[in-house]
Amino acid sequence: MSREAAFSEADHRHMARALMLARQGLYTTDPNPRVGCVIVQHPPGQPERVVGEGYHLRAGEPHAEIHALSAAGEHAKGATAYVTLEPCSHTGRTGPCAVALLDAQVARVVVAMVDPNPRVSGRGIEILRAAGIDVSVGLLEQDARALNPGFIARMQHKRPFVRLKMAMSLDGRTAMGSGESQWITGPEARRHVQRLRARSSAILSGVESIIMDDSRLTLRAEQLQLDNADSVVLRQPLRVILDTRLRLPLAAACLREPGRTLVMTTPDHSPEKRAKLTAAGADIQVFEPGPDGRLPLEELLGWLAEHEQVNELLVETGATLAGALLDARLVDELQLFVAPTLLGGEARPLFALPGLSRMADQRRLAIHDMRAVGRDWRIIATLQPD
Repeated sequence: MSREAAFSEADHRHMARALMLARQGLYTTDPNPRVGCVIVQHPPGQPERVVGEGYHLRAGEPHAEIHALSAAGEHAKGATAYVTLEPCSHTGRTGPCAVALLDAQVARVVVAMVDPNPRVSGRGIEILRAAGIDVSVGLLEQDARALNPGFIARMQHKRPFVRLKMAMSLDGRTAMGSGESQWITGPEARRHVQRLRARSSAILSGVESIIMDDSRLTLRAEQLQLDNADSVVLRQPLRVILDTRLRLPLAAACLREPGRTLVMTTPDHSPEKRAKLTAAGADIQVFEPGPDGRLPLEELLGWLAEHEQVNELLVETGATLAGALLDARLVDELQLFVAPTLLGGEARPLFALPGLSRMADQRRLAIHDMRAVGRDWRIIATLQPD
């Protein structure tokens, strides 16, 4: 019998509601995970009733369980709490939710997934079980994991979840030979990209793309078209630019936008050059180059996870950096937007992938979703193993 077979239809319904609540924090909880909670009372001989609901909205503010317990009040006693992530067991900017559930005297806790943080994983469950509370784990676990791919990657693999976004013509081109690329896709696709930015901790690009397009790499409320867009744009994702030779123009638009711009470079530059870029608004982080003279991509991702708490990293860049990330198998998901247009053989290719000279060398993809987005098509894919 599967683990989920042990749960009732009512358990599935309430956890599905908790997951729906968790999605309310999709664009705002970073760097914390998205979590929802539903508290249900089961009076003897009476229909069950939901007495409290909550979700985590923003780091530093109360967690989902606290909001739900506050709404439930005294009705939490003897109730069942459905939580999409194991209740926390440690004190950070807020108190431990496992203890709050214990103090509220809930009778049962249903958890979708265990906390992926190895330092605390399972401790919240242990606290509850040690106090005699019935704890069940694993209901709709895959749905819960899908809500927090970046938090899981950072906790378990010490790097962000890397999502590569590319827009191309039907003949696989991203820009004209001159570099002109605005706009290949339509407004619906661009709105979707804005929402990808909104859920991301950081946006990564190569300096060549910034020079060609003068990209701002920001969230814009009018393009998000969300009810809470004005609140969402208060947290601008970290802008990360790979610039081995410090070619970023001092007048680049991204340096004048709200939020931070982090330039990752190598040591071979004069202090004056760095000082000018810093004065223009950039933070600079130096890495020793790899044997090929390029920035060490895997080390860079690890640094972003450790020092900037980057969960989901959205890559918006050109063929060279996109190809390098794919070649190093550092891309967790591709989102490709295909426009019904042709740019011709002189236009720029989608990826620069080295070493592909035979059919046996091809990189195969697994397509997980394909659908129309306005006049364009969106393909979500992952690299298949070698």
